Amino acid sequence: MEFSTIALLILSYLIGSIPFALIIGKIFFDIDIRNHGSGNIGTTNTFRILGKKAGIIVLILDFLKGMIPVYIAMLANTELPLILFGLCAALGHVYSIFLKFKGGKAVATGAGVILAVQPLIFLILLTAFLITLYISKYVSLGSIVGVTTLFILSLFTDDLTLKLVSLLLLIIIIYKHLPNIKRIMNKTEPKVKLF
Repeated sequence: MEFSTIALLILSYLIGSIPFALIIGKIFFDIDIRNHGSGNIGTTNTFRILGKKAGIIVLILDFLKGMIPVYIAMLANTELPLILFGLCAALGHVYSIFLKFKGGKAVATGAGVILAVQPLIFLILLTAFLITLYISKYVSLGSIVGVTTLFILSLFTDDLTLKLVSLLLLIIIIYKHLPNIKRIMNKTEPKVKLF
């Protein structure tokens, strides 16, 4: 593997590691979002703690963290499958070097990756997420249904890398949502109303 490819993988991880929710919370609200709500540095907790505007900004930035590394790798004409650079970004979001290898749940960042490499599949995932959110009012359940749909759809492709990355994202996202699953079962998971 060329040094430039290794450098791009590391750069992808570093981009994914940027904790935008934490940065925005501290700079504009003087709040460490890790000490409020669920303690997560993702979009949902940002909406709940910092409000709609901050939540939308964090959503977009976390989303771009998944897309940008893929496009950089595309421009660099690397020999590796593009989705691997997105995976590094998603892993950076979950295990951020800037947060002692702690982080978010990779939903928005993972979605950005899929939009960059498989736009049609992304639209199907988004539809599955929104339908689940509309019916259940649980963001966490929508995220789980979305990543499960991704894995199922990947099985119908000839892209082995997509299958493996989808499986890894499925494992990571479900693992990170175990507390949410328990709260859903106990009927203590907060609901949202976006429609």
